Amino acid sequence: MRGAQSAKWVAGAIIIALSATACGGSDDGDGGKKESAGKAGGTFKLGITEPVAIDPYNAQESEGILVTDNLFTGLYEPTADGKVIPRLATSKKVSGDGKTWTFTIKKGTKFSNGEDVDAAAFVRGWNRVAQKKAASDVAYHMAGIDGFKEVQSGKTDEMKGLSAPDASTLKVQLAEPDFEFDIKTTHTVFSPVPKVAGDAKNKAFNAAPIGNGPFKMQGKWEHNKSITLVRNDDYGLEKAKLDKVQISILNSNNGVTLEYQGFQSGQFDWARMPVPQLPAAKSKYEPQGEWIEQDTNGMNYLLPITDNGPLKDAKARLAVSYAIDRDAIIKGVFQNMQTKSTTILPPVFKDVYQKDLCTSCVKQDKAKAKQLAKEAGLKPGTTLPIAYNTGAGHEEWVQAVGQQLEQVLGVKVKSKGQPFAQLLADQQAPKATGAYRFAWGADYPTPDNFLYPLLDTASINKDDAGKVTGDNRGRYSNKKFDALLSKARGTKDQAARNAIYKEAEKLALDEQALIPLWNRTQLRLANTKKFTNMKMDFHEDPNLAELSLK
Repeated sequence: MRGAQSAKWVAGAIIIALSATACGGSDDGDGGKKESAGKAGGTFKLGITEPVAIDPYNAQESEGILVTDNLFTGLYEPTADGKVIPRLATSKKVSGDGKTWTFTIKKGTKFSNGEDVDAAAFVRGWNRVAQKKAASDVAYHMAGIDGFKEVQSGKTDEMKGLSAPDASTLKVQLAEPDFEFDIKTTHTVFSPVPKVAGDAKNKAFNAAPIGNGPFKMQGKWEHNKSITLVRNDDYGLEKAKLDKVQISILNSNNGVTLEYQGFQSGQFDWARMPVPQLPAAKSKYEPQGEWIEQDTNGMNYLLPITDNGPLKDAKARLAVSYAIDRDAIIKGVFQNMQTKSTTILPPVFKDVYQKDLCTSCVKQDKAKAKQLAKEAGLKPGTTLPIAYNTGAGHEEWVQAVGQQLEQVLGVKVKSKGQPFAQLLADQQAPKATGAYRFAWGADYPTPDNFLYPLLDTASINKDDAGKVTGDNRGRYSNKKFDALLSKARGTKDQAARNAIYKEAEKLALDEQALIPLWNRTQLRLANTKKFTNMKMDFHEDPNLAELSLK
């Protein structure tokens, strides 16, 4: 999940329970969530910037996932602390070769329009995403399903690896072994959809999706204005307690500032803060119990374009990384409220975390940066574009990085701020060049969800015009790296699988495929005077389906 701009109170890092991902056999579950204390009713209000999509076929960043995750319920769901719990899957079985998965679907649940949620609804939803005409940015999560390539190419509209032998049985045949496939189904892209959804370009459904989750739409998505959710009283699992969620869509140029001001005035119940205001906000709101500080499953990077432009050479990318003084930026810009990143994978993935694996990230080395730049042909005076999304508090640190690169390497940094949707579009463009502000939060708790979407060749997925439709926006491509990930997916033993992930991460960092900056510590203000059980969920959003009035 891309970060546009879970849960414990200032209690430290999330522990990603990779042990919960063990495959084989079967498991039973009733949804895994306990009903929270508190009163029913109330309207929860917050502000976001314009999402790319709220339809599961293309929901992708935290804003879109916030909505989609509350409109739809899939087979499994990640908890705030990284465990995977069953939702509509009452059992699962995987074959010994890791290629055939069989899920039993909970009976008796319905979409908010009354249609049954059955195995066919999952097949329908997954095929809808994979179809070429959908042009989904997140379809690659299904790439392992047999027949995915044929559907993506437009040869057919249905993946041969999907079937519904009966209403409560979903069978998935994979093209290659994957002992973590069940974990991947926690992504909203694997949501079931009703028959009325039609294909992915159904504008009416895109604007007002009909789901099977704890909330449903009230009216349609008013672009650049608002989205309103109301409780789904016919929800098949634990019902939400809130009556309504009122989401204001804010100007992307100063969204974080508007969130903060809205919280201060009482307009919003949840907010981010501008970086310069963090010390004052913490001083005021932490004593009142309205401050959330949490290390999450996300990371912040500079995304280098590796197939053309000034950062095509790995030595040029290494030079940029060595030239950045992360410690100075953390102290001067973030007021020590972030921690330096020296890996691609986040520290919360404890079983695979390799501190200081990125040697160019540990400490600024001006001499080495200059030497590598010289060897790469990154000459003084070279224009180096760095693009970032506005309205989310990135201006200050981007400016600091640019100044350091100019001072150390003599390059001419061209910073470009733009709305988030435009930033994503520019990353995808055939002639993208330079570097981009980039953040990634796990869609599901496995290292594969960083390494595969961000760095595997299959996740580039260019269309006929050369536009990148996958999440490997840097266009990094290394056959050895791809082979390691394939090997990891086909390895049943978790310890052995983790060792392969470590090897793959090292290979990518040796070529500086991504430039790690700082680990993802998320800071929020929460109206705990009015609401109880407020937490940050796995996707760094408020846990709308569980919180309630005091």
